Amino acid sequence: MTDTAKASAKRSKTESRDVAARAANGPLPLGPGARTNGRVAFALVLVALGLWTASSFLPSLIWATILAVALWPLYLKFAARFMGGPSPAAAIVFTVLVALILVTPISLGVYTIAQQSELLLEWFKQAREGGIDVPDWVARLPIAAESTQQWWRANLSDPKAATAWLKTLNADNVSDLFTTLGGQLIHRLFLLFFSLLALFALLRNGRAVASRVLETCDRLFGEAGEGLVEKMVDATRATVNGTVLVAVGEGIAIGLVYFVAGVPNALTFLVLTTAFATIPFGAWLAFTAAAIVTISTGGSGYAAAAVFVWGSIVMLAGDHFVWPTLVSGAARLPFVMAFVGIFGGLAAFGLIGLFVGPVIMAALLSMWREWIFRPASQE
Repeated sequence: MTDTAKASAKRSKTESRDVAARAANGPLPLGPGARTNGRVAFALVLVALGLWTASSFLPSLIWATILAVALWPLYLKFAARFMGGPSPAAAIVFTVLVALILVTPISLGVYTIAQQSELLLEWFKQAREGGIDVPDWVARLPIAAESTQQWWRANLSDPKAATAWLKTLNADNVSDLFTTLGGQLIHRLFLLFFSLLALFALLRNGRAVASRVLETCDRLFGEAGEGLVEKMVDATRATVNGTVLVAVGEGIAIGLVYFVAGVPNALTFLVLTTAFATIPFGAWLAFTAAAIVTISTGGSGYAAAAVFVWGSIVMLAGDHFVWPTLVSGAARLPFVMAFVGIFGGLAAFGLIGLFVGPVIMAALLSMWREWIFRPASQE
């Protein structure tokens, strides 16, 4: 046997003894790649389980995060001026102020609806039993007053016709509807309370949370990850600020017409219109109700029509041009992407999509600009 063959046989025997020794002492250790894959798989499973567990509270947590990101600069100014700097006490006071701003318009609207609910039920019962007389305000309609009166007499004034027209509804169903809405209201109030609680926690620990998020993004994506977070923060603040500014502007612009047209409780309708302007089609309901109340309480039909027409013009201009322009400018998004983000997010995610949509568009644009077209020398 040659020296080479002897050396090879000796190495084989040595390796066999080493393998046998390791097998006797325990299983072979995993390589770095296998460990990494195992950690990633385990982390994904935990994230999925966490999201599934918190699924009922995710909308509240997202709202709290949006508010915390948007209001953080204002919170710092408030805490520095009135509370001697950020602190748990400052976070509590600021959260209470936010709660008052959010709850007051909602409470006003619920109170107004609750006041009219019994009248609505009583009117509904009378309509089924004796028909509905043509209201005086129908004759004051600026357009199609005569044809509206004829339709009303044919379909609503006759008890039989009114019963046939309203046969799909009854007072019990309407009562059940109010009961269901009451249950939903309690549920929504609980979620609002949880959002405010999460907002307080984020404000109290804002710097630590932000530091952890940036550190995580830096480890996962490098320097480009921090830039992505900054773009998303800018888009969130721009969307919230744009929404508030446009809602206030629309509410004031429409509210001035309430006073000129002689709308009853004009100040109340102004507050409701401003608050509901932050909700899709909310302001439309407010100024439409104002127009109906105006004409039904003896006001001019032309005044009611002017309220509706002016409100429509303001809302169309504000929602479709002013709002996307403000968001696109502050978030440094092209107008088309801001428009798609706002209304596409609304269609895909509901109300919260108004804010999530532009954030997604900003993240997508940032990734496209900095990750794909970033020079290799900067990596």
